Amino acid sequence: MISVNNLSLIFPDKKLFENINIKFMPGNCYGVIGANGAGKSTFLKILSGDLESTEGDVQIEAQRRMAVLKQNHYEFDSFNVLETVIMGHKRLYEIMKEKEEIYSKEEFSEADGIKAGELEMEFADLNGWEAEAEASRLLNNLGIDIELFDKLMSEVSGKDKVKILLAQALFGNPDILIMDEPTNDLDFKAISWLEDFLIDYEKTVIVVSHDRHFLNKVCTHMVDIDYGTAKLYPGNYDFWYQSSQLALQMSKDANKKKEKQIKELEDFIARFSANASKSKQATSRKKSLEKIVLEDIKPSSRKYPYIGFTLNRDLGKDVLTVENLSKTINGEVILNNVTFTINRNDKVIVLGQNDVAKTVLFKILAGEMEPDSGTIRWGTTVEPDYLPQDNSAYFENNNSNLIEWLGQYSKDQSESFLRGFLGRMLFSGDQPLKKVKVLSGGEKVRCMFSKLMIKGSNFLILDQPTNHLDLESIQAVNDGLVEYKGSIIFTSHDHSFIDSIANKIIEITPSGSFSVEMKFSEYLEDEKIQNRISKMYQVK
Repeated sequence: MISVNNLSLIFPDKKLFENINIKFMPGNCYGVIGANGAGKSTFLKILSGDLESTEGDVQIEAQRRMAVLKQNHYEFDSFNVLETVIMGHKRLYEIMKEKEEIYSKEEFSEADGIKAGELEMEFADLNGWEAEAEASRLLNNLGIDIELFDKLMSEVSGKDKVKILLAQALFGNPDILIMDEPTNDLDFKAISWLEDFLIDYEKTVIVVSHDRHFLNKVCTHMVDIDYGTAKLYPGNYDFWYQSSQLALQMSKDANKKKEKQIKELEDFIARFSANASKSKQATSRKKSLEKIVLEDIKPSSRKYPYIGFTLNRDLGKDVLTVENLSKTINGEVILNNVTFTINRNDKVIVLGQNDVAKTVLFKILAGEMEPDSGTIRWGTTVEPDYLPQDNSAYFENNNSNLIEWLGQYSKDQSESFLRGFLGRMLFSGDQPLKKVKVLSGGEKVRCMFSKLMIKGSNFLILDQPTNHLDLESIQAVNDGLVEYKGSIIFTSHDHSFIDSIANKIIEITPSGSFSVEMKFSEYLEDEKIQNRISKMYQVK
């Protein structure tokens, strides 16, 4: 167990949070959520001992081992991959090094023999003889090729480093596991394995993530950092979100009878509890969900931007046909005979192991790049618009403020209209007068969505549209694109985002493209399709 007692972190110019009292119990997975800047990652640093609190303390049961997912991807560059994983168990690794030092001595004293015997006993108690086998299994399950096991970390790609450091955190069955954004840069197969691993994990897990599907799948509780403190809720992310939205509606809507609103929320809690008890998800895998009382549900103080589209015109029957599209860059084949059709009402997710290939395809569709061969035919009614993954060209060296920047895309040039539009995107007060070149990554993406909405196009090309966004903005974008009446082609690594929006899938492989109309979750679980896709990747 890990216990947080009267914890506060107060800076001279800002109070981040105060008076937090939470007990984290074995067998549970706790998702830490909160608006950007609320202190989620800071809270994890205090729990792990990397940062001192202003007041209060964190107590861990004696003889309990904590593991933390490392964020510095260069920390272990001088060690090989297998050794880096084993270093996740600090004491076991120390014993291994001590043994090596003793056994390498030319003269082996009686004291050395006694010490070696003691180390061997402790080594065996810590399951040291299985260390390399366990490390290998973790790496294998996360998709790390066995050929990399003996290579130095400095020789490994960034995406593989992420997986290796995750294996390091999981190694040796730690009693407390703390992870900040563990699914970043993981492919869907690795995320699925991690979800299953954590669902069956009997120890304490505390995690920060922007991946709603991951939070829903593994979390038994949510820790919501809001109102300058943290409150513990039983249930997964969807339960927290839906119940907090119902509570917010209750607090706002004075026209409905209070009793009716309370009954609605109580019914929701009862339905969730009943469904969770039958679910395979982690919410109820260990024990029955704790009883939730109405007073526990509090509306969130967080604000959600408004994402909604009014189209200039409806799409006709013919939308987009791509045939045998190919592109080579610097001698490397990026796209090879890509063929697909997008119809009216299609919302298409583009998948593929090569992120560059997807971005190049989108740049070609947006007219920013020419293919080497193949044809693209747009329908006569189509008005496409593009949200690139790298939006820097729209903001760098641009001295405009937000009102001026958005005005270049708007038919209505009045300041009141543009301010109103920006206000719905959470740019209020003096914020619309900020220079766009100083905006944060998330603010720039919100500006890009303002551009898309104000132009009213009926076909959207979206390359990683949720990058840099917080959970609130992701939810708003998600809801807006579900309701969008045009066609969409997009890329994303967000499982919930894809599953709720896409009705068609295109996978780009080295040997061509594969397309099918079905839900994303069904696609991942269809063994015949996945076997076919695997063969397409094996073609040289």
